[in-house]
Amino acid sequence: MSTPLLATFDLIALAASVGKIVFLSFIVILPLVSISVYFERRISAVIQDRVGPNRVGVPLTLLGFKKDWQPFGIGGLAQAAADGLKFILKEDFVPAHVRTFYYWLAPCLTMVPALLTCCVIPFGSELDLSFLGLDEPIKLVIADLSIGPLFTFAIASLGVYGIVLAGWASNSKYPFLGGVRASAQMISYEISLGLSIIPVLMIFGELNLTKMSAFQDANGWLLLPLWGEGLSFSRWVLLIPIFISFCIFTVSMFAETNRLPFDLAECETELVAGYHTEYSSMKFALFFLGEYAAMIIGSGLAVTLFLGGWSIPFAPYLGLDYQAGATPWWLGLLHIGCFFAKVFCFIVFFIVIRWTLPRFRFDQLMALGWKVFFELALANVFLTALLMWWFPLK
Repeated sequence: MSTPLLATFDLIALAASVGKIVFLSFIVILPLVSISVYFERRISAVIQDRVGPNRVGVPLTLLGFKKDWQPFGIGGLAQAAADGLKFILKEDFVPAHVRTFYYWLAPCLTMVPALLTCCVIPFGSELDLSFLGLDEPIKLVIADLSIGPLFTFAIASLGVYGIVLAGWASNSKYPFLGGVRASAQMISYEISLGLSIIPVLMIFGELNLTKMSAFQDANGWLLLPLWGEGLSFSRWVLLIPIFISFCIFTVSMFAETNRLPFDLAECETELVAGYHTEYSSMKFALFFLGEYAAMIIGSGLAVTLFLGGWSIPFAPYLGLDYQAGATPWWLGLLHIGCFFAKVFCFIVFFIVIRWTLPRFRFDQLMALGWKVFFELALANVFLTALLMWWFPLK
């Protein structure tokens, strides 16, 4: 009698895991890439005081609007879909001088790690589906690992192989220089990125991202300790190293994702397009998707570590705090919406910085990583240890 029950349980668990993977990868992240591209175009147009995409979109005349009236830029909403269709229909040209196998492999090695890292980030608390016959609520994380941040950094660091291979396999001068720059840049800033979260892990005493989010829901976010144990003097003192960690983490994420002002691996004024100069069609699209997917995952990790993850601001005061095993389905959906709202705000911040600051020189980029952030992140670890010794957490 136990075998059929076990098989049923395994089938339900497998279906839940597949559902979370499909939801997060294909219903959230990939569409969010398109939405990010659209908002990047719109925000950059506002910053530069010009007209953004406003033609490809809903046929407004069918909705009763005047032909030339475009409320809220709705005419450009299908621009992202048009970009995707354009990549699919372009000729997939492979130059004769490339190293073919590695040339094809490089885009995959860029895209896959960016998507794999999302599996340990909790995008919600739990979802009660008892009305569907499930006895226990579903945890809204694909893999609830006890080493979440370490797994994320380990997988994300593999992305550099795709970029280096793209530069080397293209067998061309500018892509090769772009690949070398990218490897130096990403390896350098991964050190600062890893050191920046050590104070966070010291405060939590935990490597499980789900438990970190639940703790912040009950005791205040790390950067907003305004309820629960966050009101203690120790937590307010620890805001100093936490703010330093947040700044280092955020800037290092810009460097890791090759975003302006740190896009030295693909800057068009020096390297044509850098490591993806020889790529076209969907292979170029994979590099494009990989960059934005890494930006989304980086934003999700920053939100989880510093901004409460799926936690709703002032949840205990509003009666919306998380209760393990007793969270109603509507609150679970609210947690999902809160998490992605924070991620979207972080992505908008990424976009605004890109269109605001000038590009660094490569020597400035490396000097900032090795002479400023590395030392500052290391000193911040010692500062956190001293403050936790003088003002121990309860």
